[in-house]
Amino acid sequence: MQNIYETAFTGGASFPHFLAEAGDNRELWHAFAQRVALDAPAASRVEKVGGCWRLLVLADDWCGDAVNTVPVIARLAEAAQGMELRIVPRDRHPELRDRHLTNGSRSIPIVLLLDEAWVPRGSWGPRPGPLQEKFEVELRGLPADVRYREIRKWYARDRGQTTAREFAELVERGAREAGLSEGLPCPEPRVA
Repeated sequence: MQNIYETAFTGGASFPHFLAEAGDNRELWHAFAQRVALDAPAASRVEKVGGCWRLLVLADDWCGDAVNTVPVIARLAEAAQGMELRIVPRDRHPELRDRHLTNGSRSIPIVLLLDEAWVPRGSWGPRPGPLQEKFEVELRGLPADVRYREIRKWYARDRGQTTAREFAELVERGAREAGLSEGLPCPEPRVA
């Protein structure tokens, strides 16, 4: 019997399929996905971990935070051996969504790091740590247009560097939690 993570993952979309199906913010998704550069230090850290990993991303195409972070994570996952990524809409699996709330809210994106036995080994989201802190302290009470303008400015200045670094940290922590030896290859063939 499949667990909730495996069920969601197997029904999820690869990043290219998600991009092809994007309706809301379609131009932004495609523009950012094309210009996001692979963060070499983060990619090296992720590759060094080794093992088999699945990334289950709860995201929707209307989400501005997802537009700015999911392409960075997808690029890192694509560059790593033994790592697969699937995206599912936030509300498709309510039980899963409600297990991974952010301060009681259904904020997205949420990236779940799953080991080869479908055990969650960590999560990330909905924003890079410094931006989430800024949101909680400075931006939450502002009018939506001002808040979103400040968030977009932060992402433009950061250029995905914080997302990449935090993603590498997530994978490293997950491997330590799983007790994996660094650099252990994934015995399974990678599914595209």
